[in-house]
Amino acid sequence: MYFENTGLENTLADITLLDDLMRDHGLIRATGWDYERVTWDRRFDVREGTFYLRVFGFTKDGDIGANDAMITLFKPALGKHYFPHGVEYGEGEAFPAHLVKSCQEILKSLEKQIKVFEIHA
Repeated sequence: MYFENTGLENTLADITLLDDLMRDHGLIRATGWDYERVTWDRRFDVREGTFYLRVFGFTKDGDIGANDAMITLFKPALGKHYFPHGVEYGEGEAFPAHLVKSCQEILKSLEKQIKVFEIHA
């Protein structure tokens, strides 16, 4: 499930700042990056299963591995993890209401903090 109109979409910010703010909200980058794309994840283990809140980003000309990149954020998503296949975000998935609400609160708090440092290109 993708979260619409979070205020995070198309936000431009420095990757080191994003790493710090994401970490403050329990989202970690770990190995979720390549040269142009980056993902921050927060894992939720609840009665209904294992879920991941994911925030996606992209850089046009930076170096994510060197922590030297301006990142444009995309729509965040909530997905259900299926071992060994991975995470599914589809319309056919059932997402617990309490988890969706928690994720919305996390994203709202994150958006408020990021907007203070957002770069307007």
